[in-house]
Amino acid sequence: MDIVLLGTGFPFPSPDRAGPSTLVKAGGLDLLFDCGRGVLLRLAGAGLNPVQLHTTFLTHLHSDHTSDFNDVFTTHWLSDRRNRPVRVVGPPGTNEFCRLTKEMLRRDIDWRIEYAPGVLSEPEFEVTEGLEGVVFDVDGVRVLADRTKHPPVEPCIGFRVEHGGTSVVIGGDSVPCEGLDRLCKDADMYVQTVFRPAVIGPLGHHMRYHSSTQDAAKTAARAGVKTLVYTHMMPAPLPGTEQEWINDAKPHFDGEVILGSDLLALPVT
Repeated sequence: MDIVLLGTGFPFPSPDRAGPSTLVKAGGLDLLFDCGRGVLLRLAGAGLNPVQLHTTFLTHLHSDHTSDFNDVFTTHWLSDRRNRPVRVVGPPGTNEFCRLTKEMLRRDIDWRIEYAPGVLSEPEFEVTEGLEGVVFDVDGVRVLADRTKHPPVEPCIGFRVEHGGTSVVIGGDSVPCEGLDRLCKDADMYVQTVFRPAVIGPLGHHMRYHSSTQDAAKTAARAGVKTLVYTHMMPAPLPGTEQEWINDAKPHFDGEVILGSDLLALPVT
């Protein structure tokens, strides 16, 4: 199993960091987690077209995690000649979100079908909603969900991907909580949104509903995680300060700590 950090940025635009999104490659399947700004371009950078994705997973429905979902949906539809539905897994509310996305694109969909009626047909979603337990089990790849906390966003979930005796956790935007602890138990890798208190400055309101660098380290240590990966960092680390972010974890966690960057590929071992 491998992961590719497609986007590691936060809502303020950056030429170097796309919006939050992570690709997990396991058992011959390509699984996409969240669809932040620029995800389609980063997928292309990773050598993939959305039609090659097996399933897209959403941790929650905040705009910065879903802003390019419509682009993934539309490009999948235009690229797939087998007319397969776009598979989506997320918390309750995901089905409505998909319906509204399609409604937003209604005029575009109709125009394209009218132009190429023998090529395109009505695009569809195949949605699975869940809060806890197994939400995906295909070809030896199992994905479990659990409730996380990102108040006032409700519901919000994290995911644990298991394959071939290895596991990676996509924590999403969450403060430390029991659900995150359960997902992370003995995981090989834990990917977590973080902010750095020392430099958060005017973005301090984010401290109420995200994990800090130290929080993530404590969660990783408490759960027995091997490798902690920072992503979706607030604010974006300035060049030359990367080690400072990593050092925040050292008093709390003695495993490997990695500061994410876009298109960074990591083996899960």
